[in-house]
Amino acid sequence: MRRVAFLLVDGFALLSTAAALEPFRAANLFAPSPAYEVTLLSASGGAAETLIGAQFRTQAFRDVTPLFDMVFVVAGGDPMRVNDPAMMAWLRQAARNGCAIGGISGGALILAKAGLLEGRRFTVHWHHYEDFERLSGPWLLERRLFVIDRDRYTCAGGSAPLDMIHAIIARDHGARFAQRISDWFIQTEIRGADAPQQASLSARYGVLPDSVMAVLEMMETHIADPLSQEQLAELACISARQLRRQFQQALGQPMMAHYLRVRLEVARDLVKTSHLPMSEVAVMTGFVSQTHFSDAYRRTFDCAPSSDRRKKGPT
Repeated sequence: MRRVAFLLVDGFALLSTAAALEPFRAANLFAPSPAYEVTLLSASGGAAETLIGAQFRTQAFRDVTPLFDMVFVVAGGDPMRVNDPAMMAWLRQAARNGCAIGGISGGALILAKAGLLEGRRFTVHWHHYEDFERLSGPWLLERRLFVIDRDRYTCAGGSAPLDMIHAIIARDHGARFAQRISDWFIQTEIRGADAPQQASLSARYGVLPDSVMAVLEMMETHIADPLSQEQLAELACISARQLRRQFQQALGQPMMAHYLRVRLEVARDLVKTSHLPMSEVAVMTGFVSQTHFSDAYRRTFDCAPSSDRRKKGPT
């Protein structure tokens, strides 16, 4: 059973909090035994109140040793005003203890102030984009619905946690189990016009077999920690041979070649829009060495990463 904590910061919203909590509750409902143990935390403990007055029973984070598998900071309102050294220290200790750290809605701002987003891709609610412009640092902010970069999980708030938690549950228990939970919540791909995300997979690729769609989703959420074809097949609940055949028929190219291209497209964006050393770009996109990264980049884009950066320097 995985231990998940949510640190609710003053000004948090009910919708984004519920969208993060409910999939874990449903996972425990559908699993043969409890899959997740959820703990709610706040600065002072007791009743933590949302912006509309709904309350959650919490424990004070100071009274809890940060020995979880995942810790999510849920923040709304004005997280730039949060200046709690004890909270920042607790989050850094959680990271040192090996906890995966996440930010929901404005939570990424608190993670950034705690020094936990350096060299990591992340996202935040669109309302806080300008806050990051005022917060000095080489931020790798992406205007997407959610971003998973190794042990950092961030999403845009609102209903976005449903999508991010779906990806987490699919990784832990397979795509078929995760889909049962999405069906339970009647989760659709509909998003508002200003939603910070890419076009949906179905919009980009058209109608695909469920197993291929599940694998494409997992590819996009495992950039720095790429999965093997056996792992992809297991999570898609299909044999590796069947998956390779279905993928080839649906998209006209080998599955792992497509996965490599997905990672390299992320790498190319980092090369052109950041000042990160190429060695860091290689690590962030799942390459075992800078040499391996450079060779793959050159084969795909017909130029070295350093040449691509010189063509259009980072802004």
